[in-house]
Amino acid sequence: MALAPLSSSIMGHHQFKCSGLLRPSAQPSRMPASRRSMTIVRASQEAFDPQVCVVLGTQWGDEGKGKLVDILAQQYEIVARAQGGANAGHTIYDNDGNKYKLHLIPSGILNPDATCVIGNGVVVHLPGLFEEIKGLKARGIKVDGRLIISDRAHLLFELHKEIDGAREAELAGTGKQIGTTKRGIGPAYSSKAIRNGVRVGDLKDLDSFADKLRKLSLDGERRFKDFEYNVEDDIKMYKEIAGTVAPFVKDTVHLINEWAVSGRRILIEGANATMLDMDFGTYPFVTSSNPSIGGVLTGLGIAPNRLGAVIGVAKAYTTRVGAGPYPTELFGELAEELREIGAEYGTTTGRPRRIGWLDMVALKYATAINGLTHINITKLDVLSDLDEIKIGMAYIAPDGSRLPAFPSDLDLLEKCEVEYVTLPGWKEDISKVRSWEDMPEAAKKYCQFCEDALGVHCKWIGVGPGRDALVVKPNGI
Repeated sequence: MALAPLSSSIMGHHQFKCSGLLRPSAQPSRMPASRRSMTIVRASQEAFDPQVCVVLGTQWGDEGKGKLVDILAQQYEIVARAQGGANAGHTIYDNDGNKYKLHLIPSGILNPDATCVIGNGVVVHLPGLFEEIKGLKARGIKVDGRLIISDRAHLLFELHKEIDGAREAELAGTGKQIGTTKRGIGPAYSSKAIRNGVRVGDLKDLDSFADKLRKLSLDGERRFKDFEYNVEDDIKMYKEIAGTVAPFVKDTVHLINEWAVSGRRILIEGANATMLDMDFGTYPFVTSSNPSIGGVLTGLGIAPNRLGAVIGVAKAYTTRVGAGPYPTELFGELAEELREIGAEYGTTTGRPRRIGWLDMVALKYATAINGLTHINITKLDVLSDLDEIKIGMAYIAPDGSRLPAFPSDLDLLEKCEVEYVTLPGWKEDISKVRSWEDMPEAAKKYCQFCEDALGVHCKWIGVGPGRDALVVKPNGI
């Protein structure tokens, strides 16, 4: 693509200072309910045809996947999670602007007609799941009869959380800490991989379940000196809740394929994101599963030829939680202001997120890996008061060469400088915009630039947190 009309610069990714560009008060305002309802029909509920659709994160997580899943879920009968655990936090809003924070339950739960599935690739902490269910019921959301848990999904126990914390403590001061959520996700997947894990279906035979959990606990006791976990207390608790769990448990692999064959509409919700993928992300600073398209297939047992659309969700800038290389990272006042305006604090942990410019190298990489058919750009409104906006377009190695793609070598990545293009800002509030025609020209150019660079239609543009705060971009414009 010709970049000549845009100014470009090469700068190190260690610091970019800018002040006075943002008004911290520039927050999206709520619209009257009548207008919200009208705009939902016009934009958020525009018909989307694919029978089986996947929504994936393309960056380092927290892109706003839950919002699009919630919107699309109004048109789908099944909404399924395929991987990850309670380390995934999705914040969604209903038509009245009420906020819901979800961790294990799919974002389709707000559609009363949707069945929600926790697939075999998810690691499930049952006490946490039932707390989440309890909270939804208290707010009038019906869950019973609408939530299905795979009998093949692996259980995450308190011992996994203890191991997670112990491993991070061992790495303290070494510069090798991963910065996990300490929710036990990695250790639970480790148990699965070394084949001593316990599955949801094991709760059918409580004596066998107890034996398996005791053996699993021995691993932690032998490995960590101050391992604090009472396996007998946990066995007692699981025996008490086994009857409550049973109605939710089914063979989801069989169900998903039966539904697909019969023509039922299935929406698959990714957790985490491609740049945190165990194989494709910034390993070892990644999650413990495959949040890319491969994890969807293995995490639900669905064939690739069933997929009708693969939507990638990308913030108009980037964020990252935890340690690891982050080429376009920002520091100083601009980072702080964007963090406050974008409310960039983890849904699961509350940790402040690191902030950076949009990284087109990483986004192209994620687009190729996942075979994206559509893009959803989120939080464009957060950039509304910037005089200029930068997009990282290339990585420049210490020898001056341009890297051809996102590298696996983190030492090299840390030493690279980033080549940016600079686009003009639009300097006006877009949080009330609901149509492409009403979008400021500079905002349109930003979205079109991304679409041209990726070669994928940027169909949905998020301009605020609410379900109605969405602009649909016509294809070919």
